[in-house]
Amino acid sequence: MTTPLRVAVIGAGPAGIYASDLLVKSGTDVQIDLYEKMPAPFGLIRYGVAPDHPRIKGIVMSLHKVLEQEQIELIGNVEVGKDVTVEELREFYDAIVFSTGATADRDLDVPGSDLKGTHGAGEFVGFYDGNPNFSRDWDLNAEKVAVIGVGNVALDIARILAKTADELHVTEIPDNVYENLGRSAIKEVHVFGRRGPAQVKFTPQELKELDHSPNVEVVVDPEDIDYDEASEEARRSKKAVDQVCQILEGYAMREPKNAPHKIFVHLFHSPVEILGEDGKVTGIKTERTELDGTGNVTGTGEFHTWDVQQVYRAVGYRPEGVKDVPFDPERCVMPNDGGHVLSEPNGEPVPGLYTTGWIKRGPVGLIGNTKSDAKDTTTMLLEDHANGTLTPAPKRTREDVAAFFEAKGHPITTWEGWHRLDAAERAAGEAEGRERKKIVEWDDMLKHSGPQDIVD
Repeated sequence: MTTPLRVAVIGAGPAGIYASDLLVKSGTDVQIDLYEKMPAPFGLIRYGVAPDHPRIKGIVMSLHKVLEQEQIELIGNVEVGKDVTVEELREFYDAIVFSTGATADRDLDVPGSDLKGTHGAGEFVGFYDGNPNFSRDWDLNAEKVAVIGVGNVALDIARILAKTADELHVTEIPDNVYENLGRSAIKEVHVFGRRGPAQVKFTPQELKELDHSPNVEVVVDPEDIDYDEASEEARRSKKAVDQVCQILEGYAMREPKNAPHKIFVHLFHSPVEILGEDGKVTGIKTERTELDGTGNVTGTGEFHTWDVQQVYRAVGYRPEGVKDVPFDPERCVMPNDGGHVLSEPNGEPVPGLYTTGWIKRGPVGLIGNTKSDAKDTTTMLLEDHANGTLTPAPKRTREDVAAFFEAKGHPITTWEGWHRLDAAERAAGEAEGRERKKIVEWDDMLKHSGPQDIVD
């Protein structure tokens, strides 16, 4: 009798769940343990998507169906490299797939980036999404703030900062977030991008939604609507680019909406310095840029100073490595050939180790892009299995894994535990007429989703 292929997938966000689903659907006899360092699954969907995006959060429904499959077991509250080593995991699994994503912020290399009042996008997202690893309180005393970056995360931050607390109370935000937003003094949000309308990374739907609130007006300077030959070609070749340009043009040409809160989208402005006094942000200095014919820009030598008291940098997330696994600190990815983790410095595949998602290719693209990543990775893994190149793990049952963590005295959360936590959050939300109210504190999540002796 053959034994199933034993695989550990590290990271229970979309990338890890898609990879698990493909392995199950391959027809191979497989058992997958899906590890997650948080007490709850879903990664980016739970802790990286703005709470007023139920359309995107609907992806959880499809991820739920994947995790309901009997071949997949959720093991939460376990950080690989800290609570368990990779070598210890090799005792139980023939292959390990890393899909650990990214939550750290990339730095902004301009003077003044260390002033009080400068924040990484991930810090603020972690706050408003109730991630227990981030602050529970947020200073929103500034009246004018800057957001640097022209991707969807920048739009999320701008929108959350501009909306009222009551508008967001219908979502799943926890009480501490609602209370902080209720004290907000913010009236103006200034979003800066160094290139033009055809080069921004917004998606059309996100850009449209920016203006849906009656309390928010999006303002674009008509002088920031400009295209060169490469920009026009981008509009012709990609429908989404053309749609974004049309939306920005509409914002630039319309009559004032006269909403109390305003989001200014400033294109062709490259931040060169964050200004401060007594260690605190007092403004931001930008250089006006212009297109060079290729879709890139050059500086004009014309500088502008903007009165802001906070700066949020939404210039990209930074994946972080896992202890004892090769990691490229320059590119912030696990070196790979499209699926296998590669050793350094010789670049040979590390037997039994694979990678997918942002830790594989960097934090770019939409959630759906992780599906093609997962396909490439799982294809390589299954080919190695078929060729007999994987070393069978000596301990091959889920009971062995459970006994290992029990001996360590380390509580793990399960799929059944997630259902208990989910029910508790929905009950808390229902009491206030909402679908859900997120439970924030780590120990409180464990009380619902951990072993029953903790729950009881």
